[in-house]
Amino acid sequence: MLGGISIWQLLIVLGIIILIFGTKKLRNIGGDLGGAIKGFKQAVNDGEDEADKKQNVQTRQVEDQTTQGSVHETPAEKRENVTTHAPDDHDKESRNS
Repeated sequence: MLGGISIWQLLIVLGIIILIFGTKKLRNIGGDLGGAIKGFKQAVNDGEDEADKKQNVQTRQVEDQTTQGSVHETPAEKRENVTTHAPDDHDKESRNS
């Protein structure tokens, strides 16, 4: 049967590998492989943290800009909101007196 690997076949392959390389060399390879995987996971997590920080900074900047825009008027908006005082009848009477 193709593709069917039993536990006995795996144990025989493992035994041959141990005879060829030895336990000390396999231990070193396992430690190196574990260290590489740990370093990779740490790099991925650091990359995600930096991306989250950048996104948080951008979100804060946008929020600051929107709150500043609603609280403070720009000089152009101030000029638009200034109403000119049109003289009314009361002012005309005071000038004529």
